[in-house]
Amino acid sequence: MKNIIETIKSRRSIRKFKPDMVEQDKIDQITEAGLYAASGRNNQGSKIIIIKNKNLRDKMSATIAKIKGKPADFDPFYGAPVILLVLGDKDYFTGIYDGSLVMGNMMLAAHALGLGSCWVHYAKQEFEMPEYRDLLRSLNIPDNYEGIGHCVIGYPDGPLPDAAPRKENRVYLID
Repeated sequence: MKNIIETIKSRRSIRKFKPDMVEQDKIDQITEAGLYAASGRNNQGSKIIIIKNKNLRDKMSATIAKIKGKPADFDPFYGAPVILLVLGDKDYFTGIYDGSLVMGNMMLAAHALGLGSCWVHYAKQEFEMPEYRDLLRSLNIPDNYEGIGHCVIGYPDGPLPDAAPRKENRVYLID
C-alpha cells in the first residue's frame, strides 16, 4: 500500500465509474479498513452493508434521486457497481462521528487499492423509509441504527480529478 500521507493527499471523489464489478477480496479489505476506524470509547457500533445486488442498487439510486428531486434516470451513485452502506447507532453519543470515520477509512482503502470512491449522502433519509427499515430488520439490524452514508466504490472511468487548492488560514498554533 502507498504511504498513508500520500494516499490521503491523492484521494479524490470519483463521479464516473466503469461497470466492472469489484473483486470480493478488495471489497473485504476495504470493509476491514472500515471496521478498524476509531470509535468513541472503542464502541465499534457502526455497521456496514455490502450491496452488490444490481436490482437493490438501482432501487436505492432511484430512491435517492427522488429525495433529491432529480429525474428517475439520475444515478447518484455515478455508475458505481458496489455500495458500502454505513450505519450508525443513533442512541450512542458518537454514532454519527464513528460512522463518518468508517466512511473515511474505506474511501482511503479503496484509493490505496486502485479503486475510486465517493461519499453519497441521503442514507439517513433513505433508511427512515419503511421499505428500507424492513431491509435492515431482515438483516437483524436493530431499529436504533440510521444511515450515515453510501460509500460507492468501483473502477474510475477516466483520470483522477486534480486537487482543489487548499484554503488558507485553517490551522492555528497556540504555543
